[in-house]
Amino acid sequence: MPINNMPITQSTPLTDLLSYAQNEACKLFSGEGFIVKDLFLGYEWERIAKRDRSKLGSEFYAYAQKAGNAWIEALGKTPQNQQMYRRK
Repeated sequence: MPINNMPITQSTPLTDLLSYAQNEACKLFSGEGFIVKDLFLGYEWERIAKRDRSKLGSEFYAYAQKAGNAWIEALGKTPQNQQMYRRK
């Protein structure tokens, strides 16, 4: 579901994208693995500017290391250099 019933576009603020990713990660079952891209529908992910995708990945990683540490585990990286996570 888009953020606040608004569609995700290239102008969606990074803070909103991060909140959306955090909320979607909460819906995963314990033990499920994911990358940030998995938390968005394919067409939504493609709407996000590439520079913002990179920033979003960095912000989500920082979140997983601090506030989300209790329920998100950062794993290694994929061959495409994408950070993998697992829901605790």
